[in-house]
Amino acid sequence: MAARIRKAGLPYLLLLPGLGWLAIFFAIPLGYMLFESLKQGTVDTGFVFNWEFSNYANAISAFSKQFVRSFEYAGLATLFALVIGYPLAYVIAFRGGRWRNALLLAVIVPFFVTYLIRTLSWETILSDTGLVSDTLRSIGIMADDGRLLDTTVSVVAGITYNFLPFMILPLYASLERIDPRMLEAGYDLYGRRRDVFLHITLPLSMPGVVAGTLLTFIPAAGDFINAELLGGPNQTMIGNVIQSRYLELADYPTAAALSFILMALMLAVVVIWARIAGTEALLGTERRER
Repeated sequence: MAARIRKAGLPYLLLLPGLGWLAIFFAIPLGYMLFESLKQGTVDTGFVFNWEFSNYANAISAFSKQFVRSFEYAGLATLFALVIGYPLAYVIAFRGGRWRNALLLAVIVPFFVTYLIRTLSWETILSDTGLVSDTLRSIGIMADDGRLLDTTVSVVAGITYNFLPFMILPLYASLERIDPRMLEAGYDLYGRRRDVFLHITLPLSMPGVVAGTLLTFIPAAGDFINAELLGGPNQTMIGNVIQSRYLELADYPTAAALSFILMALMLAVVVIWARIAGTEALLGTERRER
């Protein structure tokens, strides 16, 4: 009996290190941030905990534009990453051959460089005297006094570039698991490559699409580096507001409230997307007929 109890409790014992890590570095800081979000006061007068739920209402009313802009930029970046990443993942999975590992390495290589340096490089690329701006002016796409930097285009481009690998890798993993015999059967059944893609490849790769969109959208919506370096005052995202409130203005209750609101909105996005795509696609499992 004792041996059976020890065996049954072993899986829970193995969970203790992970649970402890989550408790120390996630649950406790989250609880402290919730505590801070319900305070009132300033750095000079001191902060007092008095269940100040109005911090949430005031944060939403004051920074609704930044919330909308953040989700707009994240949505555009996710869409562009999907449009760019799916064909690339498809080629690597089905046409990569002996170059497959090299192509995957090329996708991962940007992670070898710090996020800040990658964004600074885009600041140089999109500068008013850079090659891209000069080329667009020379072919008449951009006016002589036009610019790419400090615009919505530059911010969305930077977000798309920085989070593109988060889209490509789940897509590749999903496409690479597709049984070639399924594709052969699809060609026998449908004949045309387009029909095989629409009826076989795309449905089977949906777990990668769902995972890639979430992995790209969630960090993109909370990003502030791209808007800080590649944008201007009109491109401020909610991450910039939170960073400013925490580190510059020392308005900790508002910053904590904004952080909780952002997390709640992210959770709502995940739940809605899971209902739309289906939990099977979200978890990467197939629906089984009973």
